[in-house]
Amino acid sequence: MAQIRIVSPIGPILLVAERDRLSAIRIGAPPGEDSPDLLLREAAAQIDAYFAGRLRHFDLPLVPCATERGAALRDALIAIPYGQTMSYGAVARIAGSGPRAIGQACRRNPLPIIVPCHRIVASNGIGNYSAGQGIDTKIWLIGHERMGD
Repeated sequence: MAQIRIVSPIGPILLVAERDRLSAIRIGAPPGEDSPDLLLREAAAQIDAYFAGRLRHFDLPLVPCATERGAALRDALIAIPYGQTMSYGAVARIAGSGPRAIGQACRRNPLPIIVPCHRIVASNGIGNYSAGQGIDTKIWLIGHERMGD
């Protein structure tokens, strides 16, 4: 396992890779020893470009989901366009699932930002967010993308 930490507008971010695939992104990770490799340097460059407003779509190899259903839910999250949001229910209808399953997929998402669970909102408000500083981080990410549109 290789890892690298980067500085971002939402706090420090830890990127983790396993077997030439990005496996985790932890927003707000504590300091530690880095062991960067080529993939992590590319992931860091893409995330930096995202925060600078120069990148809207990531092109990185991701660790596969454990199940086909998990892969389908991940694909549904990734399909939400940059700068847009969708409700849990709307994503559930597209994915042929239920809103609670979408919420669980978001809560368990090991790759926030790249798998943009911050774009999923509640029908009556912003909803929850399990990465970084929670809802504050989600609001920042949504605002960042909308400013770039």
